Amino acid sequence: MLLMKEHITDRAPLPAARIEVPAGSAGSIEVKRGQLLRIEALGAGAVASLFGFSNADPMVHLSVHHTRVFSNSYVLGSGMRLVNNRRRPVMVLGKDSIGKHDLLLPASTTAYLRSKGYPGIGCQEAVQAELERLGRQQPKLPDPINLFMHVSLERDGSILAQPNTVKAGDKVTCRVVQDMLFIVSTCCTGVEGNDIPAAVAVSVAENLSDFPE
Repeated sequence: MLLMKEHITDRAPLPAARIEVPAGSAGSIEVKRGQLLRIEALGAGAVASLFGFSNADPMVHLSVHHTRVFSNSYVLGSGMRLVNNRRRPVMVLGKDSIGKHDLLLPASTTAYLRSKGYPGIGCQEAVQAELERLGRQQPKLPDPINLFMHVSLERDGSILAQPNTVKAGDKVTCRVVQDMLFIVSTCCTGVEGNDIPAAVAVSVAENLSDFPE
Protein backbone atom coordinates (compact mmCIF):
# COMPACT_ATOMS: atom_id res chain seq x y z
CA MET A 1 0.00 0.00 0.00
CA LEU A 2 1.37 3.42 -0.93
CA LEU A 3 0.58 4.90 2.48
CA MET A 4 2.00 1.96 4.47
CA LYS A 5 3.79 3.22 7.55
CA GLU A 6 7.34 2.23 8.36
CA HIS A 7 8.09 0.99 11.86
CA ILE A 8 8.99 4.07 13.93
CA THR A 9 10.90 3.40 17.16
CA ASP A 10 12.44 6.79 17.94
CA ARG A 11 9.24 8.59 18.98
CA ALA A 12 5.82 7.96 20.44
CA PRO A 13 2.68 8.38 18.31
CA LEU A 14 1.56 11.98 18.07
CA PRO A 15 -1.99 13.36 18.16
CA ALA A 16 -3.58 14.47 14.91
CA ALA A 17 -3.40 18.19 14.12
CA ARG A 18 -5.26 20.43 11.68
CA ILE A 19 -5.05 24.03 10.55
CA GLU A 20 -7.15 26.01 8.11
CA VAL A 21 -5.45 28.40 5.69
CA PRO A 22 -7.86 31.15 4.65
CA ALA A 23 -7.96 32.26 1.03
CA GLY A 24 -5.15 34.67 0.19
CA SER A 25 -2.82 33.70 3.04
CA ALA A 26 -0.23 31.14 4.15
CA GLY A 27 -0.10 28.69 7.04
CA SER A 28 2.35 26.11 8.35
CA ILE A 29 2.41 22.73 10.04
CA GLU A 30 5.16 20.46 11.39
CA VAL A 31 5.20 16.85 10.20
CA LYS A 32 7.38 14.10 11.64
CA ARG A 33 8.86 11.18 9.73
CA GLY A 34 6.22 8.49 9.27
CA GLN A 35 3.21 10.78 9.60
CA LEU A 36 0.59 11.48 6.96
CA LEU A 37 0.08 14.94 5.49
CA ARG A 38 -3.34 15.75 4.05
CA ILE A 39 -4.29 18.91 2.14
CA GLU A 40 -7.99 19.42 1.46
CA ALA A 41 -9.78 22.08 -0.57
CA LEU A 42 -12.45 23.87 1.45
CA GLY A 43 -13.82 25.76 -1.53
CA ALA A 44 -14.20 25.32 -5.26
CA GLY A 45 -11.22 26.37 -7.37
CA ALA A 46 -8.67 26.17 -4.56
CA VAL A 47 -4.95 26.07 -5.34
CA ALA A 48 -2.53 25.07 -2.58
CA SER A 49 1.07 26.09 -3.26
CA LEU A 50 3.15 23.71 -1.14
CA PHE A 51 6.61 24.44 0.27
CA GLY A 52 8.62 22.11 2.50
CA PHE A 53 11.70 22.81 4.61
CA SER A 54 13.90 20.32 6.43
CA ASN A 55 14.02 20.59 10.21
CA ALA A 56 17.53 19.13 10.21
CA ASP A 57 19.24 21.37 7.66
CA PRO A 58 18.05 24.83 6.51
CA MET A 59 19.79 24.28 3.18
CA VAL A 60 17.50 21.36 2.34
CA HIS A 61 13.99 21.90 0.97
CA LEU A 62 11.29 20.18 -1.04
CA SER A 63 12.29 20.69 -4.67
CA VAL A 64 9.83 20.65 -7.54
CA HIS A 65 12.74 20.72 -10.01
CA HIS A 66 14.47 17.67 -8.56
CA THR A 67 11.09 15.89 -8.28
CA ARG A 68 10.53 16.31 -12.03
CA VAL A 69 14.00 14.96 -12.84
CA PHE A 70 13.83 12.17 -10.24
CA SER A 71 10.47 10.99 -11.59
CA ASN A 72 11.14 11.85 -15.25
CA SER A 73 7.71 13.51 -15.33
CA TYR A 74 6.09 16.91 -15.02
CA VAL A 75 2.79 15.29 -13.97
CA LEU A 76 2.29 14.51 -10.29
CA GLY A 77 0.59 11.16 -9.80
CA SER A 78 -0.15 8.58 -7.13
CA GLY A 79 2.93 6.70 -6.03
CA MET A 80 5.30 9.49 -7.05
CA ARG A 81 8.09 10.36 -4.66
CA LEU A 82 8.52 14.06 -3.99
CA VAL A 83 12.18 14.73 -3.31
CA ASN A 84 14.37 17.46 -1.87
CA ASN A 85 17.24 19.39 -3.46
CA ARG A 86 19.59 16.55 -2.43
CA ARG A 87 17.42 14.11 -4.40
CA ARG A 88 16.29 12.35 -1.24
CA PRO A 89 12.60 11.43 -0.81
CA VAL A 90 10.53 13.77 1.34
CA MET A 91 7.16 12.09 0.91
CA VAL A 92 5.11 9.79 -1.31
CA LEU A 93 1.76 10.78 -2.82
CA GLY A 94 -0.66 8.04 -1.83
CA LYS A 95 -4.29 9.19 -2.12
CA ASP A 96 -5.42 11.83 -4.60
CA SER A 97 -9.03 12.65 -5.42
CA ILE A 98 -8.33 15.17 -8.21
CA GLY A 99 -5.19 14.03 -10.08
CA LYS A 100 -4.44 17.51 -11.44
CA HIS A 101 -1.42 19.37 -10.09
CA ASP A 102 1.31 21.65 -11.42
CA LEU A 103 5.05 21.04 -11.25
CA LEU A 104 6.07 23.80 -13.64
CA LEU A 105 4.91 27.27 -12.60
CA PRO A 106 6.59 29.52 -10.01
CA ALA A 107 4.94 31.17 -7.04
CA SER A 108 3.21 34.48 -7.60
CA THR A 109 4.65 37.74 -6.27
CA THR A 110 2.77 40.84 -5.20
CA ALA A 111 4.41 42.83 -8.00
CA TYR A 112 3.34 40.27 -10.61
CA LEU A 113 -0.24 40.22 -9.33
CA ARG A 114 -0.44 44.01 -9.42
CA SER A 115 0.90 44.07 -12.98
CA LYS A 116 -1.97 41.76 -13.95
CA GLY A 117 -4.61 43.76 -12.07
CA TYR A 118 -5.08 41.33 -9.16
CA PRO A 119 -5.40 42.56 -5.56
CA GLY A 120 -3.80 40.95 -2.54
CA ILE A 121 -0.42 39.66 -1.47
CA GLY A 122 1.67 37.31 -3.59
CA CYS A 123 2.52 33.76 -2.64
CA GLN A 124 6.21 34.47 -2.14
CA GLU A 125 5.57 37.35 0.25
CA ALA A 126 2.96 35.38 2.22
CA VAL A 127 5.31 32.42 2.67
CA GLN A 128 8.19 34.70 3.65
CA ALA A 129 5.96 36.37 6.25
CA GLU A 130 5.03 32.97 7.68
CA LEU A 131 8.70 32.00 7.92
CA GLU A 132 9.44 35.26 9.72
CA ARG A 133 6.54 34.64 12.11
CA LEU A 134 8.07 31.26 12.94
CA GLY A 135 11.54 32.74 13.38
CA ARG A 136 12.86 30.66 10.50
CA GLN A 137 15.51 31.96 8.15
CA GLN A 138 15.71 30.11 4.86
CA PRO A 139 18.59 30.97 2.54
CA LYS A 140 16.38 30.26 -0.47
CA LEU A 141 12.66 30.25 -1.17
CA PRO A 142 12.15 27.45 -3.71
CA ASP A 143 9.40 27.14 -6.28
CA PRO A 144 6.29 25.37 -4.95
CA ILE A 145 4.32 22.33 -5.90
CA ASN A 146 0.99 23.81 -6.96
CA LEU A 147 -1.55 21.29 -5.75
CA PHE A 148 -4.96 21.33 -7.47
CA MET A 149 -3.70 23.44 -10.39
CA HIS A 150 -3.52 21.62 -13.72
CA VAL A 151 -1.40 22.75 -16.67
CA SER A 152 -0.47 21.08 -19.91
CA LEU A 153 2.75 21.26 -21.90
CA GLU A 154 1.98 21.83 -25.58
CA ARG A 155 3.89 20.42 -28.55
CA ASP A 156 5.48 23.80 -29.22
CA GLY A 157 6.82 23.90 -25.66
CA SER A 158 4.28 26.41 -24.34
CA ILE A 159 2.62 25.91 -20.96
CA LEU A 160 -1.17 26.11 -21.05
CA ALA A 161 -3.16 26.47 -17.84
CA GLN A 162 -6.32 24.39 -17.75
CA PRO A 163 -9.57 25.40 -15.99
CA ASN A 164 -9.57 24.52 -12.32
CA THR A 165 -12.01 21.68 -11.57
CA VAL A 166 -11.40 21.35 -7.83
CA LYS A 167 -14.43 20.99 -5.58
CA ALA A 168 -14.69 21.42 -1.83
CA GLY A 169 -13.59 18.14 -0.28
CA ASP A 170 -11.00 17.24 -2.90
CA LYS A 171 -7.80 16.21 -1.18
CA VAL A 172 -4.34 14.68 -1.41
CA THR A 173 -2.66 12.53 1.25
CA CYS A 174 1.07 11.83 1.43
CA ARG A 175 3.27 9.72 3.69
CA VAL A 176 6.16 11.91 4.89
CA VAL A 177 9.56 10.28 5.34
CA GLN A 178 11.58 13.20 6.78
CA ASP A 179 10.92 15.65 9.61
CA MET A 180 9.66 18.72 7.78
CA LEU A 181 8.03 22.11 8.14
CA PHE A 182 5.39 22.52 5.44
CA ILE A 183 3.96 25.87 4.43
CA VAL A 184 0.86 26.11 2.23
CA SER A 185 -0.10 29.30 0.43
CA THR A 186 -3.61 29.97 -0.87
CA CYS A 187 -2.73 33.31 -2.45
CA CYS A 188 -3.85 34.23 -5.94
CA THR A 189 -1.70 32.51 -8.55
CA GLY A 190 -2.28 35.07 -11.27
CA VAL A 191 -2.86 32.15 -13.64
CA GLU A 192 -6.08 32.43 -15.64
CA GLY A 193 -8.62 29.79 -14.69
CA ASN A 194 -6.83 29.20 -11.37
CA ASP A 195 -6.94 32.74 -10.03
CA ILE A 196 -9.79 32.76 -7.51
CA PRO A 197 -8.29 31.86 -4.11
CA ALA A 198 -10.10 29.53 -1.73
CA ALA A 199 -9.31 28.18 1.72
CA VAL A 200 -7.70 24.80 2.38
CA ALA A 201 -7.28 22.57 5.43
CA VAL A 202 -3.89 21.06 6.24
CA SER A 203 -3.86 18.04 8.54
CA VAL A 204 -1.31 15.64 9.96
CA ALA A 205 -1.96 12.22 11.49
CA GLU A 206 -0.27 8.91 12.16
CA ASN A 207 -2.83 6.80 10.25
CA LEU A 208 -5.65 7.31 7.77
CA SER A 209 -8.17 6.33 10.43
CA ASP A 210 -7.03 9.29 12.56
CA PHE A 211 -8.34 11.82 10.05
CA PRO A 212 -11.92 12.97 10.64
CA GLU A 213 -14.13 12.15 7.67
